[in-house]
Amino acid sequence: MVHSELGYMGYFDRESCDLNEFKVLTSQSLETADVPLATAIEKNVPIYDMAMLPPDLEDPSKRAEVLSEWGRVLRHGAGVICLKGAYVDTGVIDRATDVFDAIIRDERDTGGEKGDHFAASGANDRVWNALQKHCLRDPEGFALYYGNTSIAAACEAWLGPHYQVTSQVNQVRPGGKAQSAHRDYHLGFQKADVAAQFPAHVHELTAALTLQGAVAHCDMPIESGPTKLLPFSQSYGPGYLAFHDPAFAAYFDEACIQLPLQKGDAVFFNPALFHAAGENSSADIHRMANLLQISSAFGRAMEAVDRDAMCRAAFPALIALQGNGLTPVELAATIAATAEGYAFPTNLDTDPPTGGNAPQTQADILRKAVQDGWSVSDLNRALDDLNMRSAA
Repeated sequence: MVHSELGYMGYFDRESCDLNEFKVLTSQSLETADVPLATAIEKNVPIYDMAMLPPDLEDPSKRAEVLSEWGRVLRHGAGVICLKGAYVDTGVIDRATDVFDAIIRDERDTGGEKGDHFAASGANDRVWNALQKHCLRDPEGFALYYGNTSIAAACEAWLGPHYQVTSQVNQVRPGGKAQSAHRDYHLGFQKADVAAQFPAHVHELTAALTLQGAVAHCDMPIESGPTKLLPFSQSYGPGYLAFHDPAFAAYFDEACIQLPLQKGDAVFFNPALFHAAGENSSADIHRMANLLQISSAFGRAMEAVDRDAMCRAAFPALIALQGNGLTPVELAATIAATAEGYAFPTNLDTDPPTGGNAPQTQADILRKAVQDGWSVSDLNRALDDLNMRSAA
């Protein structure tokens, strides 16, 4: 069975991961006919010269043609597009870099565990929620930076209108090591055993909820470690389990590609694409990228629910009913309906991922409180702490 087929239903498990199938899938070649608007194809990545496309992005009919091509590439093609010269005026980039450098200095002075995804803490400089911090520090510069039609078009090509932008700045210093191969948010931030609990069709659909991007804030020759990418890997069905497998990680390191970037270039890719930040083996390049994580407007509940209040109200009843009215399975179902079981969004400065890529959830706390027989005051204290950590 070819797991990348959309019709596959059921659940993935470790046995679903077939390295030979993965090798065949990622050995494809992107043809020029597949990307007629691209200026060039480099290492299976279509390159778009944004000095040539702006008129097309302003004409509704031609804009639809551009966005349709980008969407096809991101879903069914190589899974990645490169926008050369996304920022024609790199002075806007420099102004933002000055803001990010100041934030890095300030946060370094205050100390504290920063945490990171798929890399050792301390191996780089990470600015969580750079979007809000940028806006508050330099509103005019922020407006100039995000008033970019190329960036907006890429977001719309994958997510449609009403998308929500977040960003995290990553600066990898000389000597900074490479990340491990991975997929990204949502399922990519879960451990393999958690991802396996989601039906196969969710593995397909989750990638449609997020777009990953990176804006180069300096020139990035290969020795500086630009992102390692494996074109076509986003189409592999059980990939959210496979990237945890050392054999798949080894093949990624063997087969991945890297593109040198110039300041002002941008790369966008399907979050299911296998990728990893590269090793900075340069002597003096402090590689900085603004990592854009853009979310679909549809990833939200219809009603606003105060689950914190629900947890506090339900807790005494859950303690009383545990084993005396509710079976373990029924208790788990009640907790799932009561508490927030997802760690995001959160404030990653104060609620960093430790021991994984996702912080503790409200449901984790309520579950442990019931299992261990906490007092009401113990639960209230733990929920208060969580609220303080996760507050924006």
